[in-house]
Amino acid sequence: MSRVKGGVVTRRRHKKVLKLTKGQWDTKHKLFKRGNEAMMKSLWYSYRDRRDRRRDLRRLWITRINAAARLNGMSYSALMHQLKTNHIELDRKVLADIAVRDASTFSQLVAEVKPS
Repeated sequence: MSRVKGGVVTRRRHKKVLKLTKGQWDTKHKLFKRGNEAMMKSLWYSYRDRRDRRRDLRRLWITRINAAARLNGMSYSALMHQLKTNHIELDRKVLADIAVRDASTFSQLVAEVKPS
């Protein structure tokens, strides 16, 4: 059996990791072992925080819809219930955008679904 040297493959892998940790401090962007640890941690953080961002944005949308609904004399939960019963299918992102950018349209929407 002949000997196999893996220097090229190892160097390529090390360079790939160190390229990903370019902006890190200390030895994290210079040494492979520290850089690999930093890379794995940062990739995990980015995966986790993509999910957290969705959660945060949904909370923001709900807060904005609630504030605009209360200006029109309705609570958030009552508004969402009335929208569902009237078969108006607007998601929270769109509703929040309308509430922030076009208050008169949002007022018309609330007036349409408000029980008499």
